[in-house]
Amino acid sequence: MKEEILQMLKSRQDFVSGQELCEKFRVSRTAVWKVIGQLKNEGYEIEAINRKGYRLIASPDILTESEILSGMTTGVMGRHVYYYDCLGSTNDQARMLAEKGAPDGSLVVAETQNTGKGRMGRTFFSPEGCGVWMSLILKPDIPPVDASMITLIAAMAVQEMMESFGLKSGIKWPNDLVIDRRKTTGILTEMSAGPDVINYIVVGIGINVNMKAFPEDLKDTAISMAMASGQTYHRAEVIRRVMQYFEADYRQFLETGNLSFLKDKYDAALIHLNKEISVHEIRRVWRGISRGINDIGELIVSTDEGDTTVRSGEVSIRGIYGYAE
Repeated sequence: MKEEILQMLKSRQDFVSGQELCEKFRVSRTAVWKVIGQLKNEGYEIEAINRKGYRLIASPDILTESEILSGMTTGVMGRHVYYYDCLGSTNDQARMLAEKGAPDGSLVVAETQNTGKGRMGRTFFSPEGCGVWMSLILKPDIPPVDASMITLIAAMAVQEMMESFGLKSGIKWPNDLVIDRRKTTGILTEMSAGPDVINYIVVGIGINVNMKAFPEDLKDTAISMAMASGQTYHRAEVIRRVMQYFEADYRQFLETGNLSFLKDKYDAALIHLNKEISVHEIRRVWRGISRGINDIGELIVSTDEGDTTVRSGEVSIRGIYGYAE
């Protein structure tokens, strides 16, 4: 009930009467008063006036279950939220919850991570109070070989979220979002599967939202949305928009079985489209021209010998002069 009351307060410019809340949720005035008290304790500024009711003055930038769910417009994605003040890794927690039966679309969110996970065994910088560190649990009825396409859908959802805020970003295939040649988002997809069936997929998404600065070892390669725009963002709204865009594209993916519907939009967002890149495999590094993705999300790379494709999760892509050139 708390998130529903919060959503009603958010949707009104004027006061919401206590009587209206009682009638809508079929609870006593005391129950409503207790919820209002809980919201105030969480940092919401709520004005209460006799014979008028309650009015929301300001919302804190917090990532509680109630705050995330209030205003969520999706049907499945992010409808079950597991929030933690601190985790080692949201991906590890999501895997544990998935093993215990957490439903499809469940979202794990942490205020901070101690051992956030990136690709190739790297750690992900996850400070408190300024970023979005979340993992989405998915249970699609698709072949395991198709799971890598979901990473691209997640990257596109984050790019669309940033665009909705008027912030221009680009994708470095398959899993990084870049602003001004610096990383703002990393995505790590992990899977539990048998030979022919997926048990669950966990999509970890880390977004640098409101950081004002980074440690010395990251300051030249990392950037936040706030640093790029000079604005601050409400992180729960960032999450809600990512879920909205992800769900729309994910539904189409499940219907089509491929990324043909997303290909043109994704290519337009690629920072290295038609540019020379270096492809870092386990045993060799080679160069070619990035030509965008095919219908199953592989990156097409042109070389002197012709076009070849590389698959997500098997290689690392770099600009020939550095991370994102």
